[in-house]
Formats: sequence, structure tokens, C-alpha cells
Amino acid sequence: MMWPTCSNRFVSLILLAGVLFAGGCATPISVEHVDHATVHQQLTRNVLSAHTLSDPTRNVLRQRYLTDRFREKPEHAIAELHAAVTEGRGEANDIFALAEMSFLHAEERGGRPYYLASALYAYAFLFPGDAGQPPDPYDPRLRLASDLYNRGLTSGLTDGDGKRIAIQSASYPLPFGRLDVDFNPGDLKWGGRELADFFPVAELEIRGLDNRYRQSGIGAPLAAGTTQTNVTKGFQVGQRVKVPVTALLRVDDPRRQLAHGSVRAQLELHASSDTQAVLIDRQQVPLEIEYTSTLAYMLSGSTVWDWELAGFLRGSLLAESPTRLGALEPYKPGRFPVVFVHGTASSPARWAEMLNDLRSDPRIRDHFQFWFFGYETGNPVPYSAMLLRESLQEAISALDPSGSDPALREMVVIGHSQGGLLTKLTAVESGDRFWTAAFRKPPDELRMSPESRDLLKRSLFVKPVPSVKRLVFIATPHGGSYVAGNRISHYIASLVRLPGNILRATSEVLAQSDGETTTLTSQTGFGSVYGMTPGSVLVQTLARTPITEGVKAHSIIAVRGDGPVEVGDDGVVEYRSAHIEGVESEYIVRSGHSTQANPHTIEEVRRILLVHLAESCTKRGNCGQEPDRPALVANELP
Repeated sequence: MMWPTCSNRFVSLILLAGVLFAGGCATPISVEHVDHATVHQQLTRNVLSAHTLSDPTRNVLRQRYLTDRFREKPEHAIAELHAAVTEGRGEANDIFALAEMSFLHAEERGGRPYYLASALYAYAFLFPGDAGQPPDPYDPRLRLASDLYNRGLTSGLTDGDGKRIAIQSASYPLPFGRLDVDFNPGDLKWGGRELADFFPVAELEIRGLDNRYRQSGIGAPLAAGTTQTNVTKGFQVGQRVKVPVTALLRVDDPRRQLAHGSVRAQLELHASSDTQAVLIDRQQVPLEIEYTSTLAYMLSGSTVWDWELAGFLRGSLLAESPTRLGALEPYKPGRFPVVFVHGTASSPARWAEMLNDLRSDPRIRDHFQFWFFGYETGNPVPYSAMLLRESLQEAISALDPSGSDPALREMVVIGHSQGGLLTKLTAVESGDRFWTAAFRKPPDELRMSPESRDLLKRSLFVKPVPSVKRLVFIATPHGGSYVAGNRISHYIASLVRLPGNILRATSEVLAQSDGETTTLTSQTGFGSVYGMTPGSVLVQTLARTPITEGVKAHSIIAVRGDGPVEVGDDGVVEYRSAHIEGVESEYIVRSGHSTQANPHTIEEVRRILLVHLAESCTKRGNCGQEPDRPALVANELP
């Protein structure tokens, strides 16, 4: 045996010292301080946020010696862990891991069977029944499991092109067996219509609405269209409305069924207007609902935008429409109607931002229902106001002929710009002042057809709608609009094609005019622009007509810039025109004319509605208590 020489021993000692020194500088375990964003990303990374498994699932894979197997053959690793769970060798941690592993594999190449498996595992983790304890509410996996269920169910039920959801009884393959889904077609019934054409909305990116509101919970959030066999006339839900609905797959005793390999489940469909929470494992569980996404999906590419210019130029555009007064949800007894009336060259869609924000408040969405009046904005203001009054009266008669719903008789009408003039004309008693301002003879002495005489009388002898109890004027030209009075506006107004009944009535009046019949012979036109011109017969007469007793009114006036309010304007209407005496409140918004979407305007409308709620409830004794609903989650969109 050769002993090392002194020289060799010295070299060995040097090498050993180097190894020891290196080991002392870099210990096997170390820490490093990182910023808050980095540590949050590390702690919360998962299959949905980073397309990688979360730390709890990684822990399970290491404990089960499945890390490499999942990387190389994920379906085998999933099957092995599934077997451990179904044979009684698993626990809640393993079930959660199966949900996340299955979703990741579904995203990469597993497809529908693994999406549905992920949803089932997530459901079993969230609602174990008698087989275990539900997750702690502080466990971050509770929210992730809910999202895995929601996304897995959405993707698992999509049709071939991935853009529609199949709501039906069906049988689907699973990695470990089959899923048999039962569905009750009665769930499709909604407000006299049938829900159809289901579209997933959770993954939509929204532009055009500042805030995105959602109710976090369980289920696949969808937008549903509606079908109607018999189209009727009068107040109704809009034909092209999209309804926020939630699909829920309910599984009884999920852990036992997973062990059998054959799972039977009940597919339920819940409209947000009817249900916001369901009972699972003897606890109330909120449904996942996408309010803003559904609203944006409905308005994206909608023909309602075509109304705006066409509805100004074509006076008979909506003549064949089944209704001018529509809603997004069926009539709800006990809720106060809020009627939105849009302005010139506009449409009901312009109320979307306000509607989106107001519906986020449970105090408002539980006690108010929102209706929308559509009209051709180039037509004479008294004519459009007549249509509004008659639409409201017809709706009240049809919805509550017995008069048993007091909330229906506590209506709020909100009008923007020209719509504010229509709004005032729902709550005035004019007597003959409009008639005498336009004619020197009483109706019965005019030589005209009975139809024309009736039209003029219905338009000019104004009676208040008894159910209207509060008005909100937004940027309303009570004294006229200086823009309406300019030459360009009058030229554009000359292009308006008035409806046949108005043309017949005006031609009959002008044909018999001898200077003693009407004061309108010198008027160049009869459309809304002429009526809103400062100094016109309409604005002068309406300004002198008081709001009927018992109706409260509020003004929201837009003024551009930061100069003195009294000499300001919004680009269309001057402050002095929008200002009227006798209102309950006047609120100034530093804004341009289209102020309906301004957050300050919306908050003032919210305040007014809450005042209306408080005062009406005090007068009636109570408003009926409904179950508490969770506040919606708001994300501000870029």
C-alpha cells in the first residue's frame, strides 16, 4: 500500500479546505427577501393564473411520488391519485390536487373529459357532504376550487366551436367512467319566454364600460337569449335582451360517486332575476353571476345603436315595434319602476353605464326595476311625450289591473336632454294652454279628420300620469338649446321625415289657415329641433307650466370647465336654460352634455333613488323585506 507523500497530503488538505469553504458560503437552504408583488405571485400561482400547479398540489405530487410521472404522463398520474382517493387512501388535499391536475391536463391536451373531471373533483372538495369537512373559509383553495368548478363546467359543456354552452340532458365520457347529466326543461321558462342560446361571458374582455361587476360564487356564468312564441304588443322584456344566468351541476354525495366511476348529476339553470344563491350541503351558496359582461355582450354589435341617427331622421322607425317601453327583466311586483328616457339622436343603450353602476347596489337592485322608453327623436316633442304617457298607462293597466301593487304607483322617470322635456310632460296638467298657444280656435271648430283632431288633442291637452311620483332632469333644455336654434341644426331638422299621421294633421291645419286659425303658419318646421329652439312656442309654454302637486323633481345640470356656473353651458344647453325653480335639489356636474355616464351624475341618481326608497317605505310602512344579497365585486376596466 502506498502512503501519500507530504506533497500529496498537502494538496489533499488544500482541496478539502476548498470544499469546506465553498460549502460554508452556499448553504443547501437559504432565503432571499423579495417585494410584495413577487411573494404574492409566488404564493398564489396556480393553473388559472400562471398555467402551473399551485404549491398545495405540488406538495401532494411530491408526497405521492408523482411529480415526474405527472410531467411525463399526466393522465397516468391522475389515474393513480384517483385510485388512491376512491380506495380510501386519499383525503381532501388529494381531491383538490386532482381538480387542478385535471384542469391543467384538459388545457394541454385532455379536453372535455378532464374539464368535467376537474369540475367534479372541485365540487367534491367544496361540498363533501357527510364524507368530510368543507374547506376552511380562509383556505385560498376554496376560491380556486370554485373557479376550477366554474371554468371546468363552462369548458366541459361547450359545443363543437367552443362558443356556446349545451344546456340539456346528456352523457359525457370521464377519464374514469361516465357522467350522466339530467336537466329539467322547465328551468328554461323565464317571464313568459324561454331561455336559449347560452354564451359564456366570464372570459370576455369588455370595452366601453368603466366598471365590471360580478357576483362571486359557484356555477358557470352565462348570457342567455330568449325566444317568444307569440309576440304581443305593449310593455315587455326587450326581444333581443340577454339574461345573466348561471348553470350549476349539482352532484349528490360526490365522493361516493367518484369511487363508483359512474356519476349522475343534475344540471340546473338559474336566472339572476330570480335566484342569487342556492342551498348545497345545508348552506346558502352564492351563484357566480356576470352582470356587466352580459350587458356588454348584449350591446356589442346590437342594432339598438342604429336607432340613434335613424330614429332622428325617420319618424316612423319604431312604428312596427311591439313596444316602445321595454325592460331587461320581467315585471316584479313590489319594486319601484325607474323609467329612462333618452335624448336627441340617442337610444336606450346610452343608459348602460348608469344601469351598470346602479344595479351593483343591492339596495337599488332589490327595490327598483328599470324600464326604457324608445322614441323617434326627430318627431315633435308633444307627440313623443304623448307616446310616453300612453305607454306608461298601458303598462300599468296590463301589469296590475286590480291596483294591488303600490310600488307600481311610485314611479320615477329620468330624462336626459330632450328626454327631460318628455319626462316633465308626464307630470303636468296643461289644460288648454298648449292648444291656445298654437291655435286660435277650439278643437271642434277645426276642419279636419277625426283622426287628426284626436291626435292633436292627445298631444296638446296634457294630463299627468298618476303613477309618476318623481322626476329627474339631466341636462334638460327647459328654456331651449342654443344648438337647436342654429342654422345647421335647422337644416338637419329639415331632413327629418315625420310620420304620416303627423304630416296629415299639420297639412290639414295649414291648408285651412286663414291667419285666424293657428299661430304656427310662420313656423318653418314641426320636429323636435324647432320645438327646442329658444323662444319657441313649446319651450315658452312648457316652462310656464308647473309640475303637478305631489310630484317631486330634481335637476342634474352639466356645466363645462371651472368658470361661473350661472353663465356656463354643457356644449348644448346653457345653465340658465336647464335651471328651473321649485325642484327638490339641483346638482351641478362639471361635464359635457352627454353626462349620463359621468360617475358624479350616476351617484346623484343613486342618492335620489335611495331618497325615493326611504320616503316611499316610510309612507307605506315597509317595502317588504327580501333576503340579503351579496354586494357585487367591481373591477374598473381600462
